Amino acid sequence: MQKETQKPNFEFIALMAALMSIVALAIDALLPAISNIGVDINSLDSTDNQMLVTMIFLGLGLGQLFFGPLSDCYGRKPVVYAGFILFLLASIICLYAPSLEVMVLGRILQGIGLSAPRTISISIIRDTYEGDYMAKIMSFVVAFFILVPVVAPAIGKVILDSFGWKGIFYVQLIFALIIALWFWKRQPETLHPEFKIPFSGHVFIDGLKEFIRHKETVAFTITSGLVTGAFLVYLSSAQHIFEDQYALKEVFPYIFAGLAISIGLSTFLNGTLVMRFGMRKLSFMATLAFTIIALLYTVLFFNSPNPSIYVLVAFLSAQFFCLGFMWGNFRSIAMEPIGHIAGIGAAINGFVSTIFAIPIATFIGEFVKNSVWPLFVGLAVCGLFSVLIFMLVRRKPRRMVTA
Repeated sequence: MQKETQKPNFEFIALMAALMSIVALAIDALLPAISNIGVDINSLDSTDNQMLVTMIFLGLGLGQLFFGPLSDCYGRKPVVYAGFILFLLASIICLYAPSLEVMVLGRILQGIGLSAPRTISISIIRDTYEGDYMAKIMSFVVAFFILVPVVAPAIGKVILDSFGWKGIFYVQLIFALIIALWFWKRQPETLHPEFKIPFSGHVFIDGLKEFIRHKETVAFTITSGLVTGAFLVYLSSAQHIFEDQYALKEVFPYIFAGLAISIGLSTFLNGTLVMRFGMRKLSFMATLAFTIIALLYTVLFFNSPNPSIYVLVAFLSAQFFCLGFMWGNFRSIAMEPIGHIAGIGAAINGFVSTIFAIPIATFIGEFVKNSVWPLFVGLAVCGLFSVLIFMLVRRKPRRMVTA
């Protein structure tokens, strides 16, 4: 394993971010086209069409359970290739789907396929770095990853206007092929042969037993699920909020991009600050602020119509700025004690957090029909539970040893 003090290679950061960003492209580029897809597949209910976003997360959660353990048995690279192949087949299903049900099936399979590069990239980072330095790498990777949601809806809108919604799927396939070739040519295998776990029916069970032995790992996996679920409500309902509630169809991609920049900025700052203050302190303060902002909105606009778009964007920007100090650090804290089972650990972490997130997003999303207020109620409740969990397991960060 490389030492914490070894400086990360820029190409390594960019490649890991690219492996994660295929997920963002598959989700965010499609947002401007959801209503158009609904018309073509005879699904006109905007709430039903939100499944085109939420169900890909179900696939992401399920796929990790298979690909994570397999990567500990056979290595990181072969599993990533298998995920790309499944994503290709699933995209073809989406392109020729005659109904919402078939399209949702395709999106679930897309998520299963993309769970391989998304999860294994985290395992590769954990194979290579550890501690606060791993959190620093994760922050820079996520900062690059955030660039895709910034531009994806605008790119999706341009493709939609020029080639129709199917063009978005073709662009995703081309992007995935480029990343796969880059990964094949430039990324060495990071799982050393002596760390490979022989495949057996006990691989996952043994990994799960080891996973639940570490209270911080379990706690921050659940916390990730709560926060991701709250954010997924926004992600799945953003098109409905800005296009239907605020009648801003043409500028929706730009508002979405601006809010994504807020997350990217804080994520980048986290990569700089985490080495000074530690991932636990930073993420706790951000979680506290995240909760207070959501509570403030729910109090100010209780039983009131939606505020102006400027007020809404200001509150969402503040919330998302906090997220940049939460996501990467939560996952790094959860993964820190389980480096010896990084593949299975990342899989369980991702699966459990996703299984928490999807019901939360589905339940709260049902209320975001005529008002944005339920979204902030969901953010506040998830934030409160996260703060509580954080306080129950919080411990003093280890002192950094300087050379």
